[in-house]
Amino acid sequence: MNGAQDLGGMQAFGPIEPEADVASFHADWERRVLAITLAMGATGKWNIDTSRAARESLPPAQYLASSYYEIWFEGLKKLLLNTGLATAAEIATGESKVAAAPVPRVLIADQVAAALLRGSPVERPASAEARFKVGDIVRTRQLHPRTHTRLPRYCRGKRGQIIRVHGAHVFPDTNAIGLGEQPQWLYTVRFDASELWGKDTTAASVSVDCWEPYLDYPDVEPA
Repeated sequence: MNGAQDLGGMQAFGPIEPEADVASFHADWERRVLAITLAMGATGKWNIDTSRAARESLPPAQYLASSYYEIWFEGLKKLLLNTGLATAAEIATGESKVAAAPVPRVLIADQVAAALLRGSPVERPASAEARFKVGDIVRTRQLHPRTHTRLPRYCRGKRGQIIRVHGAHVFPDTNAIGLGEQPQWLYTVRFDASELWGKDTTAASVSVDCWEPYLDYPDVEPA
């Protein structure tokens, strides 16, 4: 979706100023939000792409005015409401009003370290041969879906070159909206910066990981 989260290449947001304080959390509540988000994600009631989509769907003004973990917390609340794991009243008061809903899994405290180390691999067996190979010149499709996508807005409809083939991976565009993993080939595409932003840019090139449905050959009519 073309939401406030897709800021790549946009101007007038000012410089990025790294913080001198490199602490992972600025307040205890941020630590709790991360812990609750990870614990709830481990229940299996949603996947990582659904979680990203929930955060991206916040109203732009709210998204841009919120801190990182405020965005995570708002996304988590949407997921809890959408899956029936909590009501608005329970979230507002912090008190359970009905019996707890069953969940497929529960992350126990002594399992956390192993779960974080293991992660959630998203590589899957390919159902077809890769359409592209290293060295191919491609063009990204001009897509503007109303749902989740990992194709950045700034590189849509642009020419680039395949520089790496990663194998087949879960396709986030379908996985985020309940249509299944539908694994697709994943490529790294290198774009000349001038192709993305014109001759005034000071950058040389930008590399973007793109799933196969995002790509076509340049001589194919734009989708």
